[in-house]
Amino acid sequence: MLMTASSLYAQGGQDVYGNYYTRKMLIEGQQADELQHVRESDVVWEYRIWRTIDLREKFNQLFYFPVEPEGSMGRKNLAYVLWDAVKNNEITIYEDDEFKIPIENDVFVERYTRADTIVLEIIDENEEYEYETILVPKEFNSEEIYQYRLKEAWFISKQITEQEVRILGMTMVKDLFKERDGEREYIGTVELFWIPMLSRRVRNVLARHEAYVEDNIANLPSWLSIFKQRKFNSFITRESNRYNRTIGSYLTGIDAIIEAEDIENKLLDMSIDMWDY
Repeated sequence: MLMTASSLYAQGGQDVYGNYYTRKMLIEGQQADELQHVRESDVVWEYRIWRTIDLREKFNQLFYFPVEPEGSMGRKNLAYVLWDAVKNNEITIYEDDEFKIPIENDVFVERYTRADTIVLEIIDENEEYEYETILVPKEFNSEEIYQYRLKEAWFISKQITEQEVRILGMTMVKDLFKERDGEREYIGTVELFWIPMLSRRVRNVLARHEAYVEDNIANLPSWLSIFKQRKFNSFITRESNRYNRTIGSYLTGIDAIIEAEDIENKLLDMSIDMWDY
């Protein structure tokens, strides 16, 4: 729910978040800018890229913090911004990065937060064992999200006359573990859902929330600006190819890193040589 200036601002010139002046990002319903229209006939070159943003990298920690569900000073990390948008049916989510299989928001939230069944062993006063089954409700926890994956379209348009990139989709990635001999064992990752980044509804959600960048909290960028200005480090995991395969499916270790860097260089070379088109 959007707050008005009168409801947000309290007596003594201090708002409910402790600010000494009214912050527009917390009050006004920010809207995303219109994307420049691209005609099919103007696109002379296009390439699809999939990349990963790892939040364990120091530069990317602005995506991870603050970890509290309510955020800090009204600011939430990206995971909670998206989760709240899903719960409130503000955005449409999909199972795939082609956006062909939609997921009902309510069904996803219910499935994700479904209570776990735990059997407790209880010793009574006669030192006899009894067992009790209880349900432990689950909640979304952004601390379990360590990666985001992006699907991008790089292209050259005759009208724009420069190489441009559009982020087509994004997904949160959660680490999976299983209990073995009382210890958690890592077994892989799972993509929660894909969101269409070109959707006006998604872009408006990202435009309404500030990202916490420590350098200057007086002028914080929106999450939409973070992606537009590409303020993140990432590595390529896949390029458009006839086999529809990821780099990790045919290379590992240093070879996979070199392959990802080669693809980045390919994009750079195309930008430099674009005038040949």
